[in-house]
This record gives sequence, C-alpha cells and structure tokens, in this order.
Amino acid sequence: MLEAGLWGLIAASSLVLGATIAEARPPGRRVLGLVMAFGAGVLLSAVSFELVEQAAKTSGQLGSTFFGLFVGAIVFTAGDLMISRLGYAERKDLDGAPQEAGGLTIVVGALLDGIPESAVLGLTVLQTGDVGIALLVAVFVSNVPEAIAATAGLRAGGWSLGRVYGLWTAIAVSSALAAAAGFVLLDGASPDVLAFMFAFAGGAMLTMVSTSMTPEAFEHAGRAAGLMTVLGFAVAFGINWLEA
Repeated sequence: MLEAGLWGLIAASSLVLGATIAEARPPGRRVLGLVMAFGAGVLLSAVSFELVEQAAKTSGQLGSTFFGLFVGAIVFTAGDLMISRLGYAERKDLDGAPQEAGGLTIVVGALLDGIPESAVLGLTVLQTGDVGIALLVAVFVSNVPEAIAATAGLRAGGWSLGRVYGLWTAIAVSSALAAAAGFVLLDGASPDVLAFMFAFAGGAMLTMVSTSMTPEAFEHAGRAAGLMTVLGFAVAFGINWLEA
C-alpha cells in the first residue's frame, strides 16, 4: 500500500514542478504544446499496452474490458461537463486558467484528470508487484503543462505563491491516497472487477487525451504536435517492451 501511494505521489509531484517552472521561467506556448503532444503520445501508449491490454488479459474476455472503457469515457465526459459549467472548461488551456475559476474548481478538475490515473497506478502495483514505468512517465509528463498554465492564471488572479504551492501539494497528496486506495480496495477483487477498473481508467484517460490534450497541443505546436505524439507513443512502447 505504501509503495502504491509513493508512486502516486511521485507521478503527481509534477504538478508542483509545473508551478515551479511557471514561477521561475515559463517556456513558450509552442514548447508547452510539444510537451503536451509528447505526453499525449505516452498516455495513448500506456492506455493501449498497460491498461486495455492488461484488462483483457486479466479477465480473459472482452466484456468487462469494453464495459469499463465506455463507462470510464461516460463518467469522465459527465465530470468534464460539470467542471465546464463551473467556469473551468479549458483547464488544459496553455494560455492559462481563467481567473474566474476558483481554487475548488481547479482542484475538482485536477482530481477528475488525476484520480483514475493514480488509482490504476496502485492497481498495477497490486497486480504485478511493480509500477508500470510507461504509465508513470505518462502521468508525470501530462501534468506539467496543465500545472504551468493553471499556475500562470492563478498568479495573474492574485494568488500568492504559497497558496498556489499549497493547492498543488494537496492535489498531489490526494493522488497518492487514490493510488493507495486502488491497491487496498481492489486486493482480492475478481478478475472481471480488476479488468473493469483497468479499462475504466483507460476510457477516462483516452477521452481526456482526445478532447483536451491533443487539440491543445495542435493549437500551439501545429503539425509538429503529430510527430511529438508519435515520439511519445514510441518511447512508451519501447519502455513497455523492455519491461516485458
């Protein structure tokens, strides 16, 4: 359990890193777009080979896998719609979080993105005895541009640096707890339940990539975003292949 929580904390610590980068020397929007494209590629690979494939292998059939995929996508879409109505529709907007978006709304948005990722990190440790490196890299990298953009928006809205760090630290700790919970609550679960959870996280993450990360990356990095996405996918696939 402690190991799972630690990996969840490490993955989410990139939120604090993003805040530090935003305060020290924020990179240009094109660079952030390329980073986001790379992260999208890594996530796509992790969803394919560490989540959906693992789900199918765990249950031995596709029913639980397909069900989990679509439930994850529907739940994420519903949560995303709710957050949009609260004023944080463009939470991965590299131009910065809107100043009218309150801290609570940003927390909910970050948790919507991060909880499925963190919980499945804990589940991966439970299933294999070790964390999936490609998935860990995917979560870590994908958090950085969002944290940079949101930090810039919060600072422009009058937030103190300490308050910003407190926000991201709290979210990172919540992610660690989610990873630990994924380990504890699913210990002893049936193969179908485990397959559903792997696929649920995959469906949520795939929806996030397609509706938020990829469009934002293309907007700021142009066609180079496609190449970076493929690079991210290839790197994560290579890591997964070496781990096998």
